[in-house]
Amino acid sequence: MTAHDLPKGMVRASGTTGTHEGYMPGFGNDFETEALPGALPQGMNSPQKCNYGLYGEQLSGTAFTAHPPERTWTYRIRPSVKHSARYEKIDLPYWKSAPHVLEDVTSLGQYRWDPVEQTGDDLTWLTGMRTMTTAGDVNTQVGMAAHVYLVTKSMEDSYFYSADSELLVVPQEGKMRFATELGIIDLEPKEIAIIPRGLVYRVEVLEGPCRGFVCENYGQKFELPARGPIGANALANPRDFKAPVAAYEDREVPSTLTIKWCGQFHETKIAQSPLDVVAWHGNYAPYKYDLRTYCPVGAILFDHPDPSIFTVLTAPSGVPGTANIDFVLFRERWMVAENTFRPPWYHKNIMSELMGNIYGQYDAKPQGFAPGGMSLHNMMLPHGPDKDAFEGASNSNLGPEKLENTMSFMFETRFPQHLTEFAGKEAPLQDDYIDCWESLEKKFDGTPGLK
Repeated sequence: MTAHDLPKGMVRASGTTGTHEGYMPGFGNDFETEALPGALPQGMNSPQKCNYGLYGEQLSGTAFTAHPPERTWTYRIRPSVKHSARYEKIDLPYWKSAPHVLEDVTSLGQYRWDPVEQTGDDLTWLTGMRTMTTAGDVNTQVGMAAHVYLVTKSMEDSYFYSADSELLVVPQEGKMRFATELGIIDLEPKEIAIIPRGLVYRVEVLEGPCRGFVCENYGQKFELPARGPIGANALANPRDFKAPVAAYEDREVPSTLTIKWCGQFHETKIAQSPLDVVAWHGNYAPYKYDLRTYCPVGAILFDHPDPSIFTVLTAPSGVPGTANIDFVLFRERWMVAENTFRPPWYHKNIMSELMGNIYGQYDAKPQGFAPGGMSLHNMMLPHGPDKDAFEGASNSNLGPEKLENTMSFMFETRFPQHLTEFAGKEAPLQDDYIDCWESLEKKFDGTPGLK
């Protein structure tokens, strides 16, 4: 299957105003799209009879009284209650939710992992998810979980949605397709996707094997950060986010729907594909974003800025200025600051920082942080450059320098991140990572005026 082929029997909208290759631009826009002409009611949401014998149904991503409300009206072949029958609890042993605190796994520490390798097994989006850390509480809808996914096999007549969370997907290898109720998103490395809470989808392998990272957000939805004094432009611009046009399946085939609800997984059997939305309008939708369009800003005279200056998306908490999650991107950029230690400085802070390497070399850790690898610096634990990075930055010629061939990211949360058993015992943990600071030397000299 190529990136331009559609699944058998799927019909997608064409000619929708403002579309580009099956997508509509804009972040948080109120979109409208239809796969059949006249399927979308005009001037009202719930006519007495919808065209084509469709059913009108609303999907709400916020409380009705939230401001602004996030909801999408769908016009579908069957109402969702026909895609829901009796549920049976199932076990996906590697997908964990918070609170998940283990007595025999120590989360207090600075950790780094080599890339999690493929197992050689057939793994779908569900069976290939490997939880690394959890934070907060899925039941009270605060915090997050960080996962690695290993996917080699498409979900065939199998569908999923999470009632717990929205998912931020960061591919590192391979290409995948998210066939959702609201349309199709094709995803490859250097892109990300957001799959909203409650949206049904199927994941297909376009080019495998596939590996990447997932931030599971239990709390308020991701939004664009306030730019403040930066002004109206730079960072992630709204027009570069792409929502899919309507696409639907009308297939009568025995299917399985799995739901994640309060950290548990439940399965139901249905007689058809649930991806049967022919038209929709609203502002609650999946989208993709090309990380290569992110416009970083930084210091142009002196000092290294806080990493928050590289925030792509933020999920707010109840504390102003303190995020439930920040998604932060470290990509190619120029370094020009004068008389400045240019890499990230040594620090400890209230936020817990889980990093992943998409490709290339991260400037603060030139050795050992491989593409596909991860690191964790938990809340109020000190961290910073290793000796090689410190010596190089302290003694380099401070002419303009471009960092190239680099793209790493951070899932940062106000909550401590707890390791799962997989992260602590099965994943390729670098036991010697803490030693990367051991060779840092005492340089203090009390002679007055001496640098």
